[in-house]
Amino acid sequence: MLDLSWMAWTWPTTAFFVFIFLCIAGMGIWEWKDPGGGPRHGILTLNTTRGDRLFITILGSAFIFLGWLALMGTPLWGALVISIAYGIGVFRWV
Repeated sequence: MLDLSWMAWTWPTTAFFVFIFLCIAGMGIWEWKDPGGGPRHGILTLNTTRGDRLFITILGSAFIFLGWLALMGTPLWGALVISIAYGIGVFRWV
């Protein structure tokens, strides 16, 4: 078993960073298989690529979770649902 106690990490924190790593690795593989990704002109009135949309999703989700923690506290299931819906919206319309 991996001992992360020296960093005071919890398993949810580790899972979060593993998820971020897997998203970036998956995006790299996707870009390698299908280069370019076809930039789109979305509702933000700027051209975005897949990587831009991933960054916007991750950054926005972090703020959603922080806002949820500030206003509602734990558990974070509501923030997770909102973040997933937000991510789908960003990849669909931005």
